Amino acid sequence: MPRLENKVVLLSGGASGIGAATARMVVREGGKAVLADRDEAKGQALAAELGAAAHFVPLDVVNEESWQAAVAATVEKFGAMHGLLNAAGVGVRNSIEDCTLAEYRRVNDINSLGTFLGCKHAIPAMKAAGGGSIVNISSVLGLRGASYAMAYCASKGAVRTLTKNVALHCAQQKYNIRCNSVHPGYIDTPMIAPRLDTNVGNMSGRQALEELHPLGRLGQADEVAHMILFLLSDESTFSTGSEFVCDGGLTA
Repeated sequence: MPRLENKVVLLSGGASGIGAATARMVVREGGKAVLADRDEAKGQALAAELGAAAHFVPLDVVNEESWQAAVAATVEKFGAMHGLLNAAGVGVRNSIEDCTLAEYRRVNDINSLGTFLGCKHAIPAMKAAGGGSIVNISSVLGLRGASYAMAYCASKGAVRTLTKNVALHCAQQKYNIRCNSVHPGYIDTPMIAPRLDTNVGNMSGRQALEELHPLGRLGQADEVAHMILFLLSDESTFSTGSEFVCDGGLTA
């Protein structure tokens, strides 16, 4: 039996990267995927590729009304909502001394506030469906520091602990809603593409990032999507409030 048969999943950042890879798996495994993204062209193209089991909705993750509309559109289109993937995010390189207030706010608004709003407005719809699973994309830099990514580390650390609070609340309220965070290493997606063509000492940016991982390579979006698929499915019904690391050994 398909692992997500009859399940409806809303995916922020669903038009590209990890979000798009997960959307493809959701549909392949018998579910319905609602692609929520600011990039309408990419989102519409992917929805057309995936067919009747997919639908695109515009989403600005820092706008509460936009989240409310996306959740409502999901339920209107497919009749229910059983899963949420918060995958929209932005990465910026800065130190505590270099980071401006505006930059810090922008990164934390998109990565942390956007995840908060997604969880907040998904819960009522998932309660109405009888329960479900929320998966929040954090990072290995939500588990450890990095002097070159201060704002990003702060935002992804917030996602990690937000996840635990959502999980505890839903468990205590008997909502049958689970919430877990996924912590990827460096994944070969558009987010890190600008770093791959730069030079770091006598190495290319790609080689420098690859050498951070004991497995000796960057991760692929599908590798993270497989972990997300497990968490969205009924195979993970005793997992909530936990971190799931997919980092090629980087944090080891």
